[in-house]
Amino acid sequence: MAGRDATHDPLLRSWVASAQAPGTDFPIQNLPLGVFSTAGAGPRCGVAIGDMVLDLRAAHAAGVVREAAAASDSLAPLMAAGRGASAALRAEVSALLSEGAPPRPDLLVPMAAARMHLPTTVRNFSDFMASYDHCARLGVRRDPKNPLPQAFRQLPVAYHSRASSVRVSGEAVIRPHGQWQRQDGTMHFGPTEAMDYELEMAIWIAGDNAIGEPVPMSRAPDRIFGYGLLNDWSVRDVQRWEMPPLGPFLGKSVSTSVSPWIVTAEALVPFEVPAPVQDPPALPYLDSAWNRTNGALSVRMTAAILTPRMRAEGAAPFILTDTQFAGMYWTAATMVAHHASNGCNLMAGDLLGSGTVSGPEESARACLAEIGLTGPVTLPNGETRRWIQDGDEIVFRARAEAPGAVPIGFGECRGVLDPSIAWPA
Repeated sequence: MAGRDATHDPLLRSWVASAQAPGTDFPIQNLPLGVFSTAGAGPRCGVAIGDMVLDLRAAHAAGVVREAAAASDSLAPLMAAGRGASAALRAEVSALLSEGAPPRPDLLVPMAAARMHLPTTVRNFSDFMASYDHCARLGVRRDPKNPLPQAFRQLPVAYHSRASSVRVSGEAVIRPHGQWQRQDGTMHFGPTEAMDYELEMAIWIAGDNAIGEPVPMSRAPDRIFGYGLLNDWSVRDVQRWEMPPLGPFLGKSVSTSVSPWIVTAEALVPFEVPAPVQDPPALPYLDSAWNRTNGALSVRMTAAILTPRMRAEGAAPFILTDTQFAGMYWTAATMVAHHASNGCNLMAGDLLGSGTVSGPEESARACLAEIGLTGPVTLPNGETRRWIQDGDEIVFRARAEAPGAVPIGFGECRGVLDPSIAWPA
């Protein structure tokens, strides 16, 4: 639970000129971490600064970065080392890149020349459902009088999802086959007819706890390494049919896209805001003074669509969702504390999905299942969408904003839906 320090100074500037570009996602106050490769050189850790990437392996070899974990081909060692190591690395990198420090352009790689990879191998992935508005809107279809799951106001509801199908932004998603019941009662198996996105926040875990050892709220914030964007691609026709009584399975396991850059928890300190008031109050194991005053994050999140026709016409992606992460009923810290409350051993590099980040406004509906409750979307060029069609690209962006702080971004999380593969003979 770090406080503000010199790395958050809004007057801080970098000798990397593009870090001062208006609207950049990656000013020196951000310094997100990722894994990249270049032509002829394999994956290694890096820091985004403006339109460049600081090569941490090269910086460590040059003796200007001391943290050995930063020289790895994955963020796993740094995640395992805990928040103290990532905070120390942030301070070193901030000093190295600050205006007035000796410029080291030899340690930089143009972002355009970098191929991004998953930050770490994902061993475990749990997906939460923490938005009141998302649950209430879709729950009305199930039970208008009781739209929320019974336990929603008592705990952050979640399920264990598929880790092996987590993919980095930019990798295509293939339209899956599945089984579902049509409205006339007949059974069908074939390519889904209801592919959807879900705009979520990715929460990456730092450190480990032994099996049987809970993580109390007093320590939960320090188990959060950082945040990114997550598209929980959803196969709605399959999902509706298969969910009772055990929950999502093939409707969710087809693919999960995550953004390549992790904005560290340290970078987001200036954007901490009070958590929403809970009614009834959370049980003591899910409550803390810090969570009530600092548990939420002021991050504006958007989801946009780019159809093949729009791409051919040179149009910009059309925003479908514009929402605010701070409004989530349950915070990331409560997700961590509840996840480990039974002694579940959360491991460094584990991934948590926040659940669909929907807000109360119509514009804040964070998936097509919600948007479609009022009919198909009409795009500026006259096209309509009820569900994602082949060739459509979904683009997530996010930006943390707060008075007196330099805004910082998360980069993009993109994915194109490719046609289904022919069923094998």
